[in-house]
Amino acid sequence: MTAGTPDALAQPVRDFLVRHAPFDRMAADDLAFVVPRLTLAYFAEGREIVAPGGAPAHELYLIQRGRVGSRSDDPAAPPDATLGPGEMFPVGALSAGTAASRVHVALHDTFAFVLGRDDFLALRARSEMFERYCASAIAETLRQSLAQLASRYGERAAEEQALSHRLVDLVRRAPVACAAARPLAEALAAMNDAKVRTVIATDADGRPIGVFTLVDLLRRVALPGRGLDVPLGEVMSSPAVVLPGSASANEALALMAERGIRQIVVADGDRPLGVVNERDLFALQRVSMRQVVESVREAGSVEALARAAGDVRRLARNLLAQGVAAEPLTRTISSINDAMTRRVLELELARHDVSDLDWCWLALGSEGRGEQTLATDQDNALVFAAPRAGSADAARARLVAFARDVNDALARLGFPLCRGGVMAGNPAMCLTLDEWKARFMGWLSAPTPQALLEANIVFDFRALYGDTTLTDELTRWLHGYSTGSTLFLRLLVDNALQTTPPLGVLRAFAVDDDAAHRGTIDLKVRGTRIFVDAARVFALGKGIAEAGTAARLRRAGQVIGVEPRHVEAAVDAFQFLQLQRLRLQDHEGGDPNRVDPETLNEVEQRMLKEAFRQARKLQERLAQTFRA
Repeated sequence: MTAGTPDALAQPVRDFLVRHAPFDRMAADDLAFVVPRLTLAYFAEGREIVAPGGAPAHELYLIQRGRVGSRSDDPAAPPDATLGPGEMFPVGALSAGTAASRVHVALHDTFAFVLGRDDFLALRARSEMFERYCASAIAETLRQSLAQLASRYGERAAEEQALSHRLVDLVRRAPVACAAARPLAEALAAMNDAKVRTVIATDADGRPIGVFTLVDLLRRVALPGRGLDVPLGEVMSSPAVVLPGSASANEALALMAERGIRQIVVADGDRPLGVVNERDLFALQRVSMRQVVESVREAGSVEALARAAGDVRRLARNLLAQGVAAEPLTRTISSINDAMTRRVLELELARHDVSDLDWCWLALGSEGRGEQTLATDQDNALVFAAPRAGSADAARARLVAFARDVNDALARLGFPLCRGGVMAGNPAMCLTLDEWKARFMGWLSAPTPQALLEANIVFDFRALYGDTTLTDELTRWLHGYSTGSTLFLRLLVDNALQTTPPLGVLRAFAVDDDAAHRGTIDLKVRGTRIFVDAARVFALGKGIAEAGTAARLRRAGQVIGVEPRHVEAAVDAFQFLQLQRLRLQDHEGGDPNRVDPETLNEVEQRMLKEAFRQARKLQERLAQTFRA
């Protein structure tokens, strides 16, 4: 190996680099930085250059001449990839600071330029082109991790349809449509001729405005005794729920759960392409989305709802088996839980007459953000309008009695009561609109540690049932004040920065060492919460209306001018940690959020470390934004 690139050889090295990506698009001063830092090494045929295990990778290899084979860490396995001049390895391991996951061996006599890790990291920091190249390598590592996760559910996953397909690819036949103004008999004839169960109802311009199914025929025509000459528009289900053909089956699945529907019209602009129903998306062996949603909708008692609640975990397990990503999976879980809560409210309203009051049930915390996992307790509240006649306290007493029965029913469905009392059945969480404004103003103007703790839960609120105009007004009022509350935002930032990502100095991870949790990391407290808290501060400080963490981060990136690739890196890290939590919660016993990193495979360890690094970067950006 040479001691460095002599000045006389600098130009030939530079000429070699600019023939290969990403150096061919690199700025001249970045090339000037890297060229003198390269050394040249020779590897005889059969020589092992990089091997898994042991110390973290500390050198980048750029092949100058020859061939290098890459294979898994199995001595009997042949190389399954060949690298040639201009290709580099092991980029992912160097980026993550871990040992390599694959063996690299010289297939012929090979020369390679070598760059030390410190210089590698310095080049990443200064060169946008090199950073993009490395980021793509990290993305590939994430794909490997998700693939390995899906393979653990392999036998079940192989039998299920992948939910990453575009809806246009799932449309199996041309759309059967009928103008809404035409008689129902024409629509039924079209359905019979095409042997379908659904017809799309269109307006005069051919745009989908509703659907009509055989179920509608029974419920809206046959049972009421209506004739077949009735216009289709009078008996159709409307409005039609429409998604573009480019939307994924994941999006359709979440929308079905959210709306409690069975089919979605797929369209290209205003032109219908066909209908995709639940059976087209996937066929779960043990429980289907339709079964869960229907059982929730038709439950006549809390006991009947309890059976549906048990199906949610089985449904989530099957979705994990199909490789569904964390974002649509947690959204689906939250949508079904929303439906169960609404049904509980309806059942309890039959026993509590509060129809003379204007009120709205609020979902808080992870439910408010639409990010519920399999292990979640209750966080909810009530906002109501002060009655014109009678006192607010009298109205509150009636609403609290109602809310306590709702909270107890939800507890019987598997949503534990909040230990901190953040529930609508607590009089302190059942307030008039003006009382909520006063509570929020108290937090904003006198942000004590307790106020910050309460704000972190309550500020993630979302209307779930009732008069949503109350919630809309509260949201507008809050963002109008929070964006200008400098002291509150500064202390909220300080609070969000108190938890540091568990990255070790001597080891890869800083694990807990107390007797009860020795050797483990709480992925919620020291992982996802960092992203959640940062996103909430951005939302409050920049007037962002989005409720979900990923949506808040993406919108914040637009507002403060962060490149989308950096924002997506943070979102990917958050979703990776969410997926790991879902994995833990899929198994009975143990802490649902704690993981021993030594039990993870190398790819997962690498991604876990990168996720924590992204958490640290997000905290740095948070501090720069609000402390500058």
